[in-house]
Amino acid sequence: MKKLILAILATALIANCRANKKEQAMDEEIETTGIEGLKITVVYDNRVYEEGLEPAWGFSCLIEGLDKKILFDTGGDGKILLSNIKTLGIDPKQIETVVLSHEHGDHVGGLASFLSANPNVTVYVLRSFPPSIKNEAKGHGAEVVEVAGPAKISEHALSTGEMGTMIKEQSLVIPTDRGLIVITGCAHPGVVDIVKKAKELTNQEVLLVMGGFHLLGHSDAQIKRIISEFSKLGVRYAGPCHCTGDRAIELFAQEYGEHFIQIGAGRTVELSKLE
Repeated sequence: MKKLILAILATALIANCRANKKEQAMDEEIETTGIEGLKITVVYDNRVYEEGLEPAWGFSCLIEGLDKKILFDTGGDGKILLSNIKTLGIDPKQIETVVLSHEHGDHVGGLASFLSANPNVTVYVLRSFPPSIKNEAKGHGAEVVEVAGPAKISEHALSTGEMGTMIKEQSLVIPTDRGLIVITGCAHPGVVDIVKKAKELTNQEVLLVMGGFHLLGHSDAQIKRIISEFSKLGVRYAGPCHCTGDRAIELFAQEYGEHFIQIGAGRTVELSKLE
């Protein structure tokens, strides 16, 4: 009888471990990283920053200088993604982690092509993603981790966890010794709410927010209110791109001046150069 009880307990423990591996929870503190050597390269965007790269609707960027190289989103077209990566001299096999912000095609469309070039990665998806995306990643041999709440991605990076209602999304947060780096895919849950969540999770000020702000079609008054909220939240640098919209980008540039960061495919943001 005793052996039977022990066997049942062992089976339950194994099942629990497997469940924990499938869904990542942030049960460990995230270490603040030094900013020296930390850089973000935009490899996919609908605007071009560096000649020789191809623009397309979508977003993807590579974060280097942490304990792991992280690819945030994969753009909409795998061929363009890999071509831009090659032109930028990036070796896809050196990337260890992929974080997908949300399930829309312009952010996950390049996943299969990337995994064909490098299947030896861990892919962080939202638990609410359709099985097709998860199965595609697993089919290429990648490890898949499902995120619900705030989650540790690496020693120095975390996910906000699933935010939003109609369209669920996660953003990437990197605590540095000069403040938070917040990277958004499309900011469907609201870019201001995402920044508030990042501050709430870390109790740190914000150095930079970059990515899609989802302000295409917003009025000047709406955009200016969001810029005002950024100011109240202490966001020191802004790098809007992708679905932010030309007018919103223009207004952010006017307000932020030297602290505005122009984003496009090929732009590398060296964080040590930010004050």
